[in-house]
Amino acid sequence: MTIDSRIVSAFAPTGTLRASINVGNPILARRSEKPGGAEGVSIDLARAFGQKLGLPVELVVLESAGKSVDVVAADKADIGFFAVDPLRGEHIAFTAPYVLIEGGYLVRQDSPLTANAEVDRAGHRVAVGKGSAYDLFLTRELKAAEIVRAPTSPTTVDVFVEQGLEVAAGVLQQLEADARRIGGLRMLPGSFMVIRQAMGVHKSRGPEAAAVLAAFVEEMKASGFVAEALQRHGIEGASVAPAAT
Repeated sequence: MTIDSRIVSAFAPTGTLRASINVGNPILARRSEKPGGAEGVSIDLARAFGQKLGLPVELVVLESAGKSVDVVAADKADIGFFAVDPLRGEHIAFTAPYVLIEGGYLVRQDSPLTANAEVDRAGHRVAVGKGSAYDLFLTRELKAAEIVRAPTSPTTVDVFVEQGLEVAAGVLQQLEADARRIGGLRMLPGSFMVIRQAMGVHKSRGPEAAAVLAAFVEEMKASGFVAEALQRHGIEGASVAPAAT
């Protein structure tokens, strides 16, 4: 697709496309020694979009979802990679999702909990990464259990262990890796939510910019780019989202 120069300028008023990257979700990005300081599916997409616009790309690498949203909302980055959530949608125009990621619950081996539906009860404390999609979702959904917010998603299980909490919530694969690392922990069966991971741009950049970004995501899914990136980075537990309707 040919992109009008006005839209290119709307995306990158500084002349460089600044992409907010959250390395708190290892399915999408992780720190590395490669140029930009990170690698992963979201970095591949950011660079592909920069190429589409004919712009250099600067990675704004952050440790949490909340921070990655904040820099786009504050116009300190031009695009980002976020879980779709209505609260974030106040300032950010989301594309349709490019991948779907499951969220799960982690408990101790000797916990009496056996199902996701048993978590939301009085006396249960649930650790979750502050500002993550799981935090936003559980803040709306949990009525009786107490939420304890860890500084970032990767520190959720450490907070869960250190504070003797009943449940940890987050990316299924991250929790499984932490369970193997620490020992004496187990996952509850299934998932309590499915994250719709999308790209986003500040609404102030205009509806035409949002439409171009949405079309790019559809192109990347349809071409096999997203599937190939997931495979290249060895990502399991995430699936390519279906085409937008």
